[in-house]
Amino acid sequence: MYKHVYTEKIDQLQLQVYSTREQMGIAAAYDVAASIKDLLQKKDKIRMVFAAAPSQSEFLNTLIKIKDIPWEKVEAFHMDEYIGLDLEAPQRFSGFLRRYLFDIVKPGKVHLIMPDKADPDKECERYTKLLEEQGIDIVCLGIGENGHIAFNDPPVADFNDPKKVKIVELDQMCRQQQVNDGCFSSLDEVPSHAVTLTIPALLSAEYLFSMVPGINKKEAVHNTLRGTVTTGCPASILRTHSNCTLYVDKDSFPIE
Repeated sequence: MYKHVYTEKIDQLQLQVYSTREQMGIAAAYDVAASIKDLLQKKDKIRMVFAAAPSQSEFLNTLIKIKDIPWEKVEAFHMDEYIGLDLEAPQRFSGFLRRYLFDIVKPGKVHLIMPDKADPDKECERYTKLLEEQGIDIVCLGIGENGHIAFNDPPVADFNDPKKVKIVELDQMCRQQQVNDGCFSSLDEVPSHAVTLTIPALLSAEYLFSMVPGINKKEAVHNTLRGTVTTGCPASILRTHSNCTLYVDKDSFPIE
């Protein structure tokens, strides 16, 4: 297990800085695994929400290799999905998580957001009902270059959103990030709308684990930790959650 090279508490958020993104992902995965096992000492099953993005790759690659996680007792959700992509498109977040997590560890239940199999508004209603059946125990998330969490970009982020799941229009910086990450060849290919869990839905979880490596996230991490808590940087709200750990590397959080 790798040890962080710097740690700090900012409001209620616990920051951990690692030398490399690989070390960051390994540390986060073992912390999430420990939390899963601890929660399952107290309840028969737990409910988790996962993010799908290249920033999560090192974390997921380690998580699937930890042998003693009782995945059959995990009910899994994900936090967002594009509208308008072919069901087999490799950029779909449901497909990403199936390839790199769900089809490997086989959780007891997996709930995919499928806005293109039905009316997107009806899909929001369906997914909301699933989320409301019980509380969410763990959310594993990233932070976007524009400070978004899930697809709650600054123009549509609402800390007091009355909805749990909604349709959003993606801002240009968010769409450009998908190109920067290598998921799409050009901005024109990136869908303009998506279904996302809202900020209150994400923050309702008992534990939040956020993995944010890479130089492209440096400004977003700075604004999350050092700026005011505002929808101008939606991730800044993570500082108000009593059980949130932010894992970064030296690229996204440079230290001396």
